[in-house]
Amino acid sequence: MDRCFGLPPSLDDIDALARHALDRLPARFRQHLDGVRLVVEDFADEATLAALGIEDAFELTGLYEGVPMGEKFSVGSGAMPDRIRLFRAPILDEWAARGDETLEHLVAHVLIHEVGHHFGLSDEAMAALEESVA
Repeated sequence: MDRCFGLPPSLDDIDALARHALDRLPARFRQHLDGVRLVVEDFADEATLAALGIEDAFELTGLYEGVPMGEKFSVGSGAMPDRIRLFRAPILDEWAARGDETLEHLVAHVLIHEVGHHFGLSDEAMAALEESVA
C-alpha cells in the first residue's frame, strides 16, 4: 500500500508557528521583544556549532544570541541586535522522534526556551512561561 505523507513543514511554516507562539506570550514579555529578530534556518552553521562545542547539528534546535535583559546596562554601543534562531531540521527530527506532541507545541517550547534566555529566566520560570501560553 502506498502512503503519501506530503512535504515536511517549510522554514516559513516553522516561522509562522513560532510567531503564533510569540503572539500568545503575556504582554509583559512581548513588549520587550520588539528589537529581537526571529530567524528560522535549516541548521546552525559550522561556526556556531564549533563555538558551542556541538558536533552533531541535529543536537541544536534553537539559540538565543544577544545580551540578556538584566545585563543590557553593561553593554556598550555597537552591540549586535539580539536574535532568536530556530533550526528547522533538528526541530522536525525531535518532533518525529518524540511522536507524542504536536509540532506547534514543540516549536513553542523551543522558542519560549530561547525567549527565556533573553530575559535571563531560570528553567523553572521558563516552564511557567510555557504553561502560560499552552
